[in-house]
Amino acid sequence: MLIPKKNRLAIYSYLFREGVVVCKKDMTMTKHSVIEVPNLHVVKLLLSLKSRELVKEQFNWQYLYYTLTDKGIEYLREYLHVSADTVPATLKKALKPQAPPSFGSQRFQEEARRGGRGGARGGRGGRDDYRGPKSFGAPGDFNPSYDGEGGRGGRGGRGGSRGGRGGRGGRGGMSE
Repeated sequence: MLIPKKNRLAIYSYLFREGVVVCKKDMTMTKHSVIEVPNLHVVKLLLSLKSRELVKEQFNWQYLYYTLTDKGIEYLREYLHVSADTVPATLKKALKPQAPPSFGSQRFQEEARRGGRGGARGGRGGRDDYRGPKSFGAPGDFNPSYDGEGGRGGRGGRGGSRGGRGGRGGRGGMSE
């Protein structure tokens, strides 16, 4: 599909700036929701980039999510004539670390500082204490037997001459 250079530059610059593009899978939309170009141009141009492995595509609920790959970043740097130190927004580090969410109550914040809700309930321990002593695996004398009903050493069930197929005819069954 022939896409005007003005639209191609708009799509490429948005993709490089943000690192991702979200498109509704509706080819009849006159404009993309964010970029001022027809949605069909965005979808088809990103499909072309996907075939060259410059973007990764994820489809979910009639929306297409395109994420720029490292190879795509290099291609767009060259195409848009951008300096090597410029990176998409998805690769930028946060200036300050994000604070943990506050649940509105001072009690929850104090409990989070102490390491959970275990200390607020009469001095009981953390979340692992309800499990009892730390013993993993089966006891030493555990010897499971798989000789149940069914006669063939299987999981039990109907057994019979059909190899445990449960009466579905002779297809794929074992013969005696």
